[in-house]
Amino acid sequence: MALTSQVFGNEIFDPFLSMINKCPVLNTPTDWKETLEAHVFIADLQGLNKEEVNVEVVDDGRMLQISGERKEETGDENVKWHTGERFRGKFLRRFRLPENAKTDEVKASMENGVLTVTVPKQEPKKPEKRVIEIVEK
Repeated sequence: MALTSQVFGNEIFDPFLSMINKCPVLNTPTDWKETLEAHVFIADLQGLNKEEVNVEVVDDGRMLQISGERKEETGDENVKWHTGERFRGKFLRRFRLPENAKTDEVKASMENGVLTVTVPKQEPKKPEKRVIEIVEK
């Protein structure tokens, strides 16, 4: 029997999977798309409910922050774990919002472990045109 099988059992050791599972950024995949009306953030938060997730606008309205915590399962001493790959612990994602974000109108919803945060966009400011009167000297 190979040494790795003796140490790790029948599981194939993958250091990259191990790194991903322990990293709160890599383990909270989030998409950011821009439509004509809004910036939309979609985060996979399987196993969490809305009470375990915080969505905030911080840093004077310039940063969207998504945070929360996946609790450790505690309890039964008679349970023997064979594999524990799901991330547990606190996570935090931050996204710098563009100048056109209406941070006072942010909306968030959660369905089937998928968080959707919608940040409406402001109308682009039209350049002012001002006619300057020319005077004779």
